[in-house]
Amino acid sequence: MDLGAFSVSLTVKDLAVSREFYEKLGFEVTGGAVEHNYLILVNRGTVIGLFQGMFDKNILTFNPGLGGPDMTQLEEFTDVREIQRALKKDGVELTEEVEEGTSGPAHIAFLDPDGNPILIDQFF
Repeated sequence: MDLGAFSVSLTVKDLAVSREFYEKLGFEVTGGAVEHNYLILVNRGTVIGLFQGMFDKNILTFNPGLGGPDMTQLEEFTDVREIQRALKKDGVELTEEVEEGTSGPAHIAFLDPDGNPILIDQFF
């Protein structure tokens, strides 16, 4: 099962302060929108998202259809609905599901055994 590009979505108290901090570590803003309270930053192969006021906890994020840190759109990828079916078959309890029979952008969410949130977010 190909989960796509990986990033860590960090919940932050102050987007500007966090941006400044991560820029000192060599990260560069490559996406997001300050007016929507989130930024995407990249440092070589590492991608992080900074999210102010959106989540309670940090989230491990996978994006089916996106390849690597440059976030290029892949022509072939495992659809989030297929991933959902496989996880449910293996007994993984989802906290958010995609309605079967739909297509296009969608996401699912679940927790790992230690309670860490995992988001699989498909953009197209």
